[in-house]
Amino acid sequence: MPCRWGELLAFGAALALARPAWAQEVREIGIQAIGTVSDPDLAVLGGYGALRASARTRVSAWVGAGIAGGDWVGRGELLGHFLLAPDQRRKAGFYLAGGIAGVIGAVDRGYLVLTVGLESNPASGAGWAVEAGIGGGFRLALGYRWRQFGLKTQ
Repeated sequence: MPCRWGELLAFGAALALARPAWAQEVREIGIQAIGTVSDPDLAVLGGYGALRASARTRVSAWVGAGIAGGDWVGRGELLGHFLLAPDQRRKAGFYLAGGIAGVIGAVDRGYLVLTVGLESNPASGAGWAVEAGIGGGFRLALGYRWRQFGLKTQ
């Protein structure tokens, strides 16, 4: 079968110019407070941003500042999420997350993070979130997220 360069180039151009699927266009921003029970205990408030890579997966980044052991600290996290109920518009949905965190200040350390989360209305424009897990000690996070959904493609 002979190669048809024109068709191959047209197919490549179509792939390059294609819009991402609807789930890939979900962007999230928010605020989140994280506390860890450790030595020293830590309390941090910061900004959250995320992008859904598919309907059930999300990658988030969070950076904040706060206090640990009476000293100022900074903490950052990069987590991958697996959403168990991503299409809930009026109910809460659970998710699992894991990744890495780093703290500078009173303690200069890196941590692995594993957490279970619950967020309200994961398929709506905004909602609260709560997480419990480990990552620098017992980790508890509370936050609020705003979501921007892209247009559905046919």
